[in-house]
Amino acid sequence: MELRTSTTLSDSSAADHLTYLSGFDNHFSSEALAGALPPDQNSPLLCPYGLYAEQISGTSFTSPRKHNLRSWLYRVKPSVTHEPFKPRVPSNGKLVSEFNQSNSCATPTQLRWKPVDIPDSPTDFVDGLYTICGAGSSFLRHGYAIHMYTANKSMDNSAFCNADGDFLIVPQKGRLLITTECGRLGVSPGEIAVLPQGFRFAVNLPDGPSRGYVAEIFGTHFQLPDLGPIGANGLASPRDFLVPTAWFEDKIYPGYTIVQKFGGELFDAVQDFSPFNVAAWHGNYVPYKYDLSKFCPYNTVLFDHSDPSINTVLTAPTDKPGVALLDFVIFPPRWLVAEHTFRPPYYHRNCMSEFMGLIHGGYEAKADGFLPGGASLHSCMTPHGPDTKSYEATIAGGNDVGPQKITDTMAFMFESSLIPRICRWALESPVLDHDYYQCWIGLKSHFTLDHSTSPKTATLQNGHGEK
Repeated sequence: MELRTSTTLSDSSAADHLTYLSGFDNHFSSEALAGALPPDQNSPLLCPYGLYAEQISGTSFTSPRKHNLRSWLYRVKPSVTHEPFKPRVPSNGKLVSEFNQSNSCATPTQLRWKPVDIPDSPTDFVDGLYTICGAGSSFLRHGYAIHMYTANKSMDNSAFCNADGDFLIVPQKGRLLITTECGRLGVSPGEIAVLPQGFRFAVNLPDGPSRGYVAEIFGTHFQLPDLGPIGANGLASPRDFLVPTAWFEDKIYPGYTIVQKFGGELFDAVQDFSPFNVAAWHGNYVPYKYDLSKFCPYNTVLFDHSDPSINTVLTAPTDKPGVALLDFVIFPPRWLVAEHTFRPPYYHRNCMSEFMGLIHGGYEAKADGFLPGGASLHSCMTPHGPDTKSYEATIAGGNDVGPQKITDTMAFMFESSLIPRICRWALESPVLDHDYYQCWIGLKSHFTLDHSTSPKTATLQNGHGEK
């Protein structure tokens, strides 16, 4: 067999000419060779074209059927055909998958980082990945890590495999062409990709330098949130999630390296063939992408500001109903129409911890300092909210501002019920904004007792029992 014709395209052209299957949590089937899928069973004695049958499981075999995730891959050679794993040299010392006092710190202080510059030295996705914060342990199968990445070169003769958990990748600068065992995904800023635990993938950079964010979850998988009183429609529609179609290459690659992330450490295994040799596959455990512009936001139509949970795209649940290990929430373009209402997000202390990033544009509650490619962290019960400039500009508009549309923006939030520990290099980073707290210091008291204050309210505000 030869390389498929599409592999002769440049990375940029390939990313523009990919085809996808659509749906979320579906059982998919895809063939790059007609007839490559066995018609009647998963593992016949001899598979079509002499392929090997291999299953990848994302859940235990005995999980309830509605939760069971697995796919069957039909490949030229099985993935086990490699030399023993050895510790990667040089390793990436800035990856963490078990958070404790030896490798990270606890702080309730509000934190903000400016965008990180793309490195000058050749750096691919694996070497450019570094952890900001997280909680729990991949070994205990419960927790999460939040990473960022900067890269200026495609992965060469190598693939990455994360044995610790699922990756949710949010590119902020530069497209990604992600080759997986199920096929290829072209992911632009404004889109996301989810790469489930255990899949091997390679990241190429069609546009050159790239930068972005990554959420990693241990022991569970992302799913669509329940809609509750919203009803049957709205937010992220299942049909807008795209899954790659089968694509394979049958080619000798001397010294091809599989980089495995295992317990936060990196290991290398060498083989002589491409891991992307899957001619057909079927199942419901698959990589996928989603275009954030397709999100259908819901909002207040009379008064008050909705809780940010109304903008949840994906959630990774815990065993406690309604409590998320990690929610992925976005703040897309939308209309604001609430009457007699402070429209930006309200001042808040939250039992959840909130890590925010900005893909493009500005964020409505931060007039200055929160930049595309930057990030902020407001941990459990740490107060936060609009900066002074945003607050003053909002109340100066009065109650008669009329409907307003937020445009040209895309911010997001990773929100977790677990309290994050912050990696020391993130606290020592030159892009840490040590003056972040200053954005609130200018907030002044507007307290007054005037004719518009009701007698009852005035009595309570004044602290007296008599009028």
